[in-house]
Order: sequence, then structure tokens, then C-alpha cells
Amino acid sequence: QVQLVESGGGLVEAGGSLRLSCVASGRTFSSWVMGWFRQAPGKEREFVAVVSWGVASTHIAECVKGRFTLSRDNAKNTVLMQMNNLQPEDTAVYYCAASRSSRWLRWTEYDYWGQGTQVTVSS
Repeated sequence: QVQLVESGGGLVEAGGSLRLSCVASGRTFSSWVMGWFRQAPGKEREFVAVVSWGVASTHIAECVKGRFTLSRDNAKNTVLMQMNNLQPEDTAVYYCAASRSSRWLRWTEYDYWGQGTQVTVSS
């Protein structure tokens, strides 16, 4: 049974940092990509970042580029997203998800999802 488990969310003041973790289990993900999405109340799910398990290439959304970075630890089946200089507009539930699709910008292309972790940034 495939499981994605996120952790690391919380409440932080503007300008602060958090590191989100996503641990994957239940299958081999070597040919998959792992994406991060976020969803704020009343808004659509938004792409944040993606990393390929195989070649470690990453793509970061423009709205967080320069503040968020992504890394992965294949041995631990873990993807980490370091979030620096957080702003109130970053407040959302953050989800990690796994996809075999090349259309990784679209949340509908993801097969497995974690339960989400809340990130709240106060001004």
C-alpha cells in the first residue's frame, strides 16, 4: 500500500522558515516525480515544486522561486522542501504527491497524495 506522509508544517511569523518532509513508502518510485502543491481556503490547488526521483532535477514555481528549495534522499524515500522568508500569502495546506506523468504541473496527473500539512504564516 502506497503511503505519502508529510510533516513539518506549523505556525511561523513572516520572514521565518519551515522545512516540510514527505516520506514515501509502498513501492519503488525511481521513475516517478514527487510534487508539492498547496491549497489555501477558497482557492484552487496550486503547484509549488517538483523533483524527479531518478535524476534529481527540480522545478520551482515562480511565486516561491528564490525562497523554496527542494531536495530528495533516495535512500530514505524522502523529499524535503525548505521554505525560507515565508509570507502570509504562503499560508495553505501543503500536499506532497507522486506522479508518473510528464505533465507534472497539473495536480490531476498525480496518482498518490499525502494527507497534507498546514502552514500558517502570521504578519
